[in-house]
Amino acid sequence: MRAWLFASTCAVALFIVPTSAEAQDSGSRAENAAPQADGERDIIVTATRREERIQDVPISISAFQQEELTEKGIVGFEGIARETPGVVLNRPTQNFNNFTSRGIATNGYNANLQSSVAVYIDELPVSTIGNTTVVDPNLFDVERVEFLRGPQGTLFGSGSLSGAMRILTKSPDLNDFDVSALVDLGLTGSDSLRQRYNLMVNVPVVTDKLAIRAVGFYRDEEGYLDNVGTGVHNSNTLIDWGGRAIILWRPTDRLSVRLLGSYEDSDPKDSSLTSPSLGREKRVSDQPDRFTGKQTIFNATVDYEFDFAKLTSSSTYSDFDQRFYVDLAGTFAPGSFPGAPIAFGLDADAYDKVFVQETRLSSTLDGPFQFVVGGFYLNRRRDVDYFYRSSPEFLAERGLTGLPDQYFQKQYTHQISEELAGFGELTYRFSERFWLTGGMRYGRTSAQGFTEAGGYLATAFGFNYYDYALLGLPVNFDTFTAYEAVEGVKATGSKPSWKASASFKPNETITTYATFATGFRAPIVNAFAGRPSLVDENDIIIPYGAESDDLKSYEVGAKARWLDGRVTMNAAIYLIDWSNIQAQANRVSDSVQFATNIGAARSKGFEVEMGLIPATDVFIGLNAAYNDSKITKLSAEEAAISGAVLGHRLSAPRLQGATYMSYGFDLGDLARGTLAVNAQYVGSYNSSFPNTPGRPGVRLSTFGETDEYVNLNLSLGIERGDLSAQLYVENLFDDHSVVYIHPEAFLVSRFGTLRPRTVGVRLGYGI
Repeated sequence: MRAWLFASTCAVALFIVPTSAEAQDSGSRAENAAPQADGERDIIVTATRREERIQDVPISISAFQQEELTEKGIVGFEGIARETPGVVLNRPTQNFNNFTSRGIATNGYNANLQSSVAVYIDELPVSTIGNTTVVDPNLFDVERVEFLRGPQGTLFGSGSLSGAMRILTKSPDLNDFDVSALVDLGLTGSDSLRQRYNLMVNVPVVTDKLAIRAVGFYRDEEGYLDNVGTGVHNSNTLIDWGGRAIILWRPTDRLSVRLLGSYEDSDPKDSSLTSPSLGREKRVSDQPDRFTGKQTIFNATVDYEFDFAKLTSSSTYSDFDQRFYVDLAGTFAPGSFPGAPIAFGLDADAYDKVFVQETRLSSTLDGPFQFVVGGFYLNRRRDVDYFYRSSPEFLAERGLTGLPDQYFQKQYTHQISEELAGFGELTYRFSERFWLTGGMRYGRTSAQGFTEAGGYLATAFGFNYYDYALLGLPVNFDTFTAYEAVEGVKATGSKPSWKASASFKPNETITTYATFATGFRAPIVNAFAGRPSLVDENDIIIPYGAESDDLKSYEVGAKARWLDGRVTMNAAIYLIDWSNIQAQANRVSDSVQFATNIGAARSKGFEVEMGLIPATDVFIGLNAAYNDSKITKLSAEEAAISGAVLGHRLSAPRLQGATYMSYGFDLGDLARGTLAVNAQYVGSYNSSFPNTPGRPGVRLSTFGETDEYVNLNLSLGIERGDLSAQLYVENLFDDHSVVYIHPEAFLVSRFGTLRPRTVGVRLGYGI
């Protein structure tokens, strides 16, 4: 019945009849649907904190405007990664995302490590320390998404070691009332219904002075995996809803005030990681693995136009509540202990409160000097409550009593981190064809962890839950030892990031550049620094943390446009030296993760993006990237603790690429159709270092390589006036390739796969 109703909806979508009032608009919309040449197709970006044509910016940038996002069905991080050369998204499940750019990654999990790619929503950095959730934000009604490749530390801070992704929300229109809506209904397999609803309303309150723009969205996407442990069919269902409102006030031509408030509640009901050994689209956990997030953002941005420059002050406050609930039963594999496997999991609740202030001055004159100068301050407090659990069923089965609930250990912690930085970039144009740019950011970062008084560790006769559970002995836990307040070591880092670039235009259609840039990540404090193992007292004590790493990048690129814009090409080659690498290590006895530093690596490669208009109404887009990144320096001690091996490839594909082909055609005088094919290729890559941390020379049991795959999508769209409909097929060949492998043994279900074939329809108004 569900499939029949869905098919009926798809059929109706193709027979939308325009009203007579719409007919007048149809011709102009049909003309505008074809790709335009030269200046009409210019994309303006703000990657340098000034508005510039993407063709003139000496940075490797991929930019996505709302029209392209809608056409390709891109609603989040996953689609952006597949369309950006040199970038992959490591995604265990919804709200657990880590980008890898240009091969700068030790594994896809990034536990305890700051992301190497900074992610911004407007002025707020939302990427954070690994082993936590990051809401995959809704991308409806955005102005643009920019992905900047290579270190961007001078303008975007310590987290942009290998790149920065910017989600720029759309400001209100001060003059015109506007409404747009997008409904996406899809069917995955035979019984998994996907529903996405989006609505935008723009209201000018005082013409040319004051307007408000409001966006609301709701997603109900039924899962496609069966959890054989919980018995839930289609367990990885996603419920995501929220909205934002933006007020723009422009009392004078020089002054504007922009106020934003947004909220998103993303609630996946279970993980999307699978266990292929159980069968296709199966997973197992004793309770649902949950990675949920509720994010509230408030921002006030004030712009003032001087005669020579624009002053921008942006103040942002974010409140982010998250759950990180995971079954850790894989830690104790069957046969490794007399009573293994046992019920063992972690329910961690985290609460982030972040304040960010950035003030900058950007030149607006047309003279030879152009500059950006500013200051940045970030304060983040993260509270994390660690609740280690058994399960009521297991406790009853083994005769383990005395616990107030299923939790045998509770610990309350928090961490305070700060960053204060000054930054600037100066460009001097010797002529219209040659200019130099230099930039620097000098910042001080600090991070300190605290264990709060309270919580408990349950024991009996001096032994804890693990002892009795693994040995299969019944006991009544009668001692609850409370944790004392502990103040951790305060880690600080202070170093500059540099950038130097030379740009040359041999003619009006070609821009070439050479860039040197550096990057680093802030030092990391380990949450359990100083803690011994409760399983093996001879195992290592968790160290305090990891120092900042260092990165030096050399890049040469060219951006060209020929035949009045009918052919465009952006290409770059790069060489990156990465040293004192922040890496994840694991204590062997209990799988406690911690951060440390190891040797060095080198990454080299090239990227190319092309756009072709070979004939009227035909557009072909191509991109490709090649990367070779390897460990080049490693001591025996570093190899032992991390599992790394000299010469080992890092966790990035050698080759990847994508192509998009569209053909537009008229449907009478009132409508226009578009047929499009979109394919992405990603080569295989390593899941992690190959050896077991703490056991030199012993192969890591969870090590593996992802599958090489091609993902093919088709769509057929029709526009009539402001109305549009698009039939689509995602993953046409129903490919179930493994695109992510979790490197940790504690997970039984460790493999991420492509979403199965999904057939659907998108209905739009005013898009």
